[in-house]
Amino acid sequence: MKKISLLCLCLFSLQAEDFISEFEYGQMLYRDPRGVSCVPCHGETGEGREIVSYHNAKGVRVTISGPDIRTASLVQIRESVQQGKGVMPRYFLTDKEIRTIHAYLQKVNADNNESSDDG
Repeated sequence: MKKISLLCLCLFSLQAEDFISEFEYGQMLYRDPRGVSCVPCHGETGEGREIVSYHNAKGVRVTISGPDIRTASLVQIRESVQQGKGVMPRYFLTDKEIRTIHAYLQKVNADNNESSDDG
C-alpha cells in the first residue's frame, strides 16, 4: 500500500502547478541573478538609484547612478545584460531569464501605477 501511495504522490506532483509563479521567479532573478542583485543600482522596481558619489581632484561632486529601467524594452534590457553597459557588468543569463526579469519589471510597475492612480 505504501508503494501505491508513493506512486500516486509522485504522479500527482508531476501534474501540480509550478513551484513558484513566473512573477516570483522574475522577482528572484531581479533581486539575485547569479549572486549580484539589480536592486542596489536600479532600485526595488527599476526606478534607478545612486550607486556612489565622490568629489574628484577639482572638488567637483561626481555621481554614478544606475539608470531608470522601468520603461526599458526587452531589447534594451537584453543588450545591457549580455554586453554590459557603462559600469554595469555583463551577466550570463539565459534568454528566458532576461525575458522573465523584463516581465517582472513590467508587471511590478503596472501594479505600482494602478496603486498610485487609486490614491
